Amino acid sequence: MLIVHVHVHVKPESVEDFRQATLENARASVQESGIARFDVIQQTDDASRFLLIEIYRSPEAAAAHKETAHYAKWRDTVAEMMSEPRHSVKYSEVFLNSVEG
Repeated sequence: MLIVHVHVHVKPESVEDFRQATLENARASVQESGIARFDVIQQTDDASRFLLIEIYRSPEAAAAHKETAHYAKWRDTVAEMMSEPRHSVKYSEVFLNSVEG
C-alpha cells in the first residue's frame, strides 16, 4: 500500500468550486481498481484548507491514477484556485482499519 496525504490551501473565494471539482475527481477515483480509499476532508477551523487522503494498492496504481482523464481535469480545473502549490507526503502502512458507519 502507498498512502498519500495531499495538503491543499485554496483561495477563500474558490472554496466551493474546489469542493465540487474535488468531489467529482474523488468519485471517479474510487472506481479505479488500484485505489483502496480516497478521502477528501476539510479543516474545521479554516475552510480553505483541505487534505486528500489517497490509499493506493501499489506505487504503480498511484502512477496510473495520474494518467486518468478525471485526474487531469481536476488538476487543470483547480490549479488557479490554490493559494499556494499543493504538497504531498507519502506513507507506508503500519495498521489500517476501516470502520463503516
